[in-house]
Amino acid sequence: MNDVERLNEQCRDTLTESLGIVFTGAGDHWLEARMPIDSRTRRPGNLLHGGAIMALAETVGSGLPFLHAPEGCEVYGVEINGNHLRRARGSFVTGRAEFIHAGKRAQVVSVRVTDEFNALVSVCRVTSMILPAGE
Repeated sequence: MNDVERLNEQCRDTLTESLGIVFTGAGDHWLEARMPIDSRTRRPGNLLHGGAIMALAETVGSGLPFLHAPEGCEVYGVEINGNHLRRARGSFVTGRAEFIHAGKRAQVVSVRVTDEFNALVSVCRVTSMILPAGE
């Protein structure tokens, strides 16, 4: 099972699956996921909900450290922030996470969220801690 399949399998019966988020690609220092713009992710006015964007950013932004965490360790989100830059158009958005800092314990990830037409919708930053399981 590759990284994308493993992440999608682990997200069954979670908020990730409820929002329709699906991991679509992974590389050495990046991870991508796609989320639909539909009744699960829209706010009144038929616009993509900013909270749904942040859920996508948290999902892909913590998924990248998860893939690089040592055996027996867990990933814990510490902080997330984001700036919404423009309205998303089309039927989906894509979140692409890339490491800013990949330390042994603290990892900082940049997430760019683009719409179906590759227009930049939001930029986010996710900070995670890598700790031994049970700490």
